[in-house]
Amino acid sequence: MKSITRNSILLIFIVLLIDQTLKIWIKTNMTLGQEFRVLGDWFIIHFTENNGMAFGLEFWGTSGKIFLTLFRIVAVIGIGWYLKHLIKEKAPNMLVLSIALIMAGAMGNIIDSVFYGVIFDESFYQTATFLPLDGGYSTWLQGRVVDMFYFPVVKGQYPDWFPFFAKQTFVFFRPVFNIADSAITIGVAYILIFERSFFKHN
Repeated sequence: MKSITRNSILLIFIVLLIDQTLKIWIKTNMTLGQEFRVLGDWFIIHFTENNGMAFGLEFWGTSGKIFLTLFRIVAVIGIGWYLKHLIKEKAPNMLVLSIALIMAGAMGNIIDSVFYGVIFDESFYQTATFLPLDGGYSTWLQGRVVDMFYFPVVKGQYPDWFPFFAKQTFVFFRPVFNIADSAITIGVAYILIFERSFFKHN
């Protein structure tokens, strides 16, 4: 039990360290919308910020943003409780680590939402300053999540007969994401793939 507890804490710490280090570097070295290519046209570092929910959706303005951030905090507390329960019940190690990945990813994006509006100024046409003397670009719980990974692997155009999107361009994979998003996705995917072996015992 001590070993899996230690490994879970270490995994959460590593994910948060990489996630926040990269986000802070992006904020302090790139302007919003700036990008550079890592591997040709299909792996691009593109600096964008998510002002609300996934894929840039908004949620009832300022009050909605606060509600969403508080909801995420409550959700992380719930995930933490469940993680502790799994360890106590000696659940499969990979299930525990998958939940730890999900928790780490959620925490990574919560840090942005809670603190970034206060500790950074704007990134429009300038690189952001860490702890600016004039204050941040917003208030507590109003920060924007930093995203940077963009994989436009396939580009094309919808055919004439395609409903709603005829002749419009499409890109796969269009969403821009970060390390925290990746941790959540990997954790959820692993649980879904190995669901039968994880939950074969009540």
